[in-house]
Amino acid sequence: MTPNKELPLSVIIFPAAVLVALLAVLLGYVLPHYFYNITVARKAPNPRETNWLDTQTVEERRIETRDGLRLHAFYIPAAADAGPTPATAILVHGYSGDARQLAYIARVFHDKFGMNVLLPDARGHGQSQGDYIGFGWPERLDILMWMDQVLQQNPGTSIALFGISMGASTVLMTSGEAVPPELKLIIADCGYTSVAAELSWQMKLRYHFSFPPLIKTVSRMTRRRAGYSFEEASALEQVKKSQVPTLFIHGEADTFVPFTMCGELYKSCAAPKELYTVPGAGHGAAYSVDGELYEQRLALFLKTYMPGFQAH
Repeated sequence: MTPNKELPLSVIIFPAAVLVALLAVLLGYVLPHYFYNITVARKAPNPRETNWLDTQTVEERRIETRDGLRLHAFYIPAAADAGPTPATAILVHGYSGDARQLAYIARVFHDKFGMNVLLPDARGHGQSQGDYIGFGWPERLDILMWMDQVLQQNPGTSIALFGISMGASTVLMTSGEAVPPELKLIIADCGYTSVAAELSWQMKLRYHFSFPPLIKTVSRMTRRRAGYSFEEASALEQVKKSQVPTLFIHGEADTFVPFTMCGELYKSCAAPKELYTVPGAGHGAAYSVDGELYEQRLALFLKTYMPGFQAH
């Protein structure tokens, strides 16, 4: 019999070193860049459809952000019979969308609730400048600037913030800042608790595994490239400081932003709050599942916290 021979140490070490190096490149560069590109880097806009906005008298408005971006919004003034100083709704769209996609709810605020409507394109979306998606954290400061412009151009108006998905988290993140007293209420439909929590969930949803170091690596990359980290971008922490009455809405069948996140946000919110959940509704689908009750809940919340509100 031929005696067993031990392999030379170099034969063992070299393949192991190559494997370690490949893993280091994969985890340290390839996966973080891939995950950054599918989450933070700006995507091409979705196709737009002709909708309610095309039938309205629409003004184009713009602001310049603290970091030099020109942002765009559509503004639809309230009907002439809405009163001398109608309230203003600022409606904030979701991830990789644009202002036009909220035309369905803009119609409700304008036609049924008699309000002015401002529809901003978030940075990196629609007609706004920007090459990254902020998941609500830098956008919260943009919303403060939009409110300032509204108050300059419409002195005496009251303001309601409405957001869906990323837009919901944006308005919740805004709530923890020094907001003007004219902001009377916030409506947040299917927002996530924090960027880190949502991206961790998305990793499980897309790839069926969770790897926290990857999220941290992408967060550091985002800090260098976009100026914010996932750890600081937390709606959950912001609502703890909020004094703005907030209506939380969530579809009970939502798996994209898990339904449990709504409960966490509601529990943590320090302001007056209400909760409206919709059985059978997936992500962002609460209105399409039960639009009549959805409108009723919005009207009741507005009537409670918006001075002088009357639905048409």
